[in-house]
Amino acid sequence: MKCPYCSFEEDKVLETRMSKDGAAIRRRRECLKCEGRFTTHEEIEETLPTVIKKDDRRETFDRNKVLHGLKKACEKRPISICAIETILQNIEHTIQENGDKEITSTYLGELVMDELKNLDEIAYVRFASVYRQFKDVNEFKKELDGLLNQKTEDN
Repeated sequence: MKCPYCSFEEDKVLETRMSKDGAAIRRRRECLKCEGRFTTHEEIEETLPTVIKKDDRRETFDRNKVLHGLKKACEKRPISICAIETILQNIEHTIQENGDKEITSTYLGELVMDELKNLDEIAYVRFASVYRQFKDVNEFKKELDGLLNQKTEDN
């Protein structure tokens, strides 16, 4: 680690603290040459896969894009931003756990729909209608019938 004051590359750690959520470490350091003190932060580098779009384009996984889709589906529903963040974390965790370098947008969309189905049926249907691009009301009805049948089987 280079000292921000004199660029010397050796220092000693004076203090180490973990962040409240445990996701990062804060270290207080002192340069061994000029004795300047500075703080560094360390966190885990998350590697999320590339998303293969339906037209075979590849894009870097964009957390904000997924978050926007979730918020849009949950709009005017009694769903907290905390619940939406939890869904997003679950999706990211699942993707990272698999360890794939690339995933399809279809797989990502299915993950989102699975999470929404467990949270709120209306949000699920909203997301599904955009994601699956229903061509007519019959396709929409078929999706609703599947949801209702699953609900009856679960009870």
